[in-house]
Order: sequence, then C-alpha cells, then structure tokens
Amino acid sequence: MRVRIAGPWRRAVAVVAAGCLATVGVAGCSADDDITHNPPGANARVGSVLIRYGHIAEPTDGPWERGDDAPFYAWLFDQGQQPDRLLGAETTAAQSVDIVSADGTVRGPVEVPTGRLVELTKGNPHLLLRGLRQEIRAGDYVWITLRFERAGEIALQAHAQLPTYVDREATQEPGLTSPSPGG
Repeated sequence: MRVRIAGPWRRAVAVVAAGCLATVGVAGCSADDDITHNPPGANARVGSVLIRYGHIAEPTDGPWERGDDAPFYAWLFDQGQQPDRLLGAETTAAQSVDIVSADGTVRGPVEVPTGRLVELTKGNPHLLLRGLRQEIRAGDYVWITLRFERAGEIALQAHAQLPTYVDREATQEPGLTSPSPGG
C-alpha cells in the first residue's frame, strides 16, 4: 500500500523523516554503542576504561577558595578483558591529588574490575584535590590527569559542579535537587 502526501505536508514529512534518520545515524556512530547514558561532566575513554561524569564536587557555600581541599568525582567502567586500577591523579590547580576513602583518609589505588561500574563519589573512595592553588567557582574548568595501571594516562577538562542550592533568604525559593549522588 502506498500513501500519497499532498501539498504543503509533503515538505514537513520530508523534514521530519530526515531529522529522524540523522538522529539515528549520529547515535549509531558512537564508539560506545552500548552506553546509552551520557551524563554531564567530563567523559572520556583511555584504553578500555570509560570515564563518565568527571567533575569537582559542587561548593556548598560559595567558591572553593585557595588552600581548600575539593573532592573530584567520576564513574569508571572497564570494558576490557583484564581489570585495571586507578593509581592516582595530578593537576596544576592543587598542590596534590590523593585517592581517599569515604571518610577522607588516604588510601591506595582503586580497583576497576571488568564489566562493573566503579563510582568515585561521596560515601565511596574518590579523589581529593588538596591545597587548591586558585579559587574555583562553580562552572570553572580545571585540567586533571588520571593515571591507570593498564590503560595509561588521560587529561580531562573537568568542571566544578554548578550549585544546586538556592539561598532561601535572598530568593524565597526552595533548594533544588542535586543531579549527582552526593554532589
């Protein structure tokens, strides 16, 4: 059965069809075809390790000041055949970067097993930028280099999470919900 579209609708249908095909084509060309969620933050791949949502935690009461310690959060997923380990990180924006446990104590490397998501977030091991050398406001970008045992190194341009809170005294508006688990 053939459907005939007449007059002005023909162009509209053609535009919609072309848009749908373009969207499918772009989505299908991704190197990470099996990843369906692309969260905000720095996203990258080094070797077989996917890095998603890499960001500096949102400041809770103004910008991160010089000398502050700021948490860096990310999700890691190893698509390879062998597990990997996050050995450490560095940035020129801080005096040092430590891998810390949920309670903030320095710990060793983070295991990144194959086929399992590792969440470097509040309440879990994560990175801590110690002794910031500059003020970092929400939305600012900072280069951070992650170093993996097998996959190697990768430099990410990570942003400081935008605040999701609102000053109720100034705006009379309720606070917003954080898009990140633990913020």
